[in-house]
Amino acid sequence: MIYEISNQFFTAKIDSLGAQLISLKGCGGHEYLWVGNPEYWREHAPVLFPIVGTLRENRTRIDGRWYEMNRHGFAKSREFTLKERGEDWLALSLESGVETKAMYTFDFELLVTYSLTDGGIATRFTVKNTGERPLPYSVGGHPGFNLPVDEEAEFEDYTLQFQQPESQACPEIDLGTGLIHGERKGFRLEGKEIPLQHSLFYQDALVFEHLNSQTVRIVNKKSGRGIEMDFAGFPMLGVWSAVNDGPYVCLEPWTGCATLTTEGDEFREKKGMTELAPGGQAEHSFTVRVLGRLED
Repeated sequence: MIYEISNQFFTAKIDSLGAQLISLKGCGGHEYLWVGNPEYWREHAPVLFPIVGTLRENRTRIDGRWYEMNRHGFAKSREFTLKERGEDWLALSLESGVETKAMYTFDFELLVTYSLTDGGIATRFTVKNTGERPLPYSVGGHPGFNLPVDEEAEFEDYTLQFQQPESQACPEIDLGTGLIHGERKGFRLEGKEIPLQHSLFYQDALVFEHLNSQTVRIVNKKSGRGIEMDFAGFPMLGVWSAVNDGPYVCLEPWTGCATLTTEGDEFREKKGMTELAPGGQAEHSFTVRVLGRLED
């Protein structure tokens, strides 16, 4: 089912399948979220849970047994139920059951809440441990944004800007397995800015960890238009677009990442894994703000 929320500045649509945001339009009708053209990438903003990225051979070991799970986990392909809603916000829920336990043996509830603001939209993931043993998980967002934002601009007119100066080398991703090389490095960020070009993503995502910055923006410096994300509270950030020169960029706040080539397959021991005590819960939030709205 498709739900719609709105305020005086924006209208958003959310699909109960995967609790996925599928549209974010300004009051004048301009679409800021990636449109999901299957020629490039058919999704819009999938929810990543209980893993981010790829497991080695799409399987992991939990309590001595092997379980299979596809890239980015199963939440994005599960039907969520409406928990609560208002005019400009809603919360969707996914609870563990027989089908999820065939891949991930834990009892949980994942609550995804979307709230429109005067600048854009906020997303909150609430993870609850409803079982009697510790709950390990990773969670992340994967929203894509249409580029160019300006009607007469090109993809290369935009730049990725960080809030603070950074000095960091991104790990290399194995294109065949989807695993992250624990030792080999790829693109290196020095400073606050990366001019966008499609070739940046020919080796998959740029993956950053423990940045000085809490915000990042995609912006056309001439017009000032673009998208800004506040990802405070997420230790990792992925930046991605498809290798086929898709007209969009994804900004992805993560709590964990794909399996490293240098680590084993024990689920609880994966890099970035969060563990909740029985009865515990944790929240992870990020916000998206539209810069220089076309409607203004």
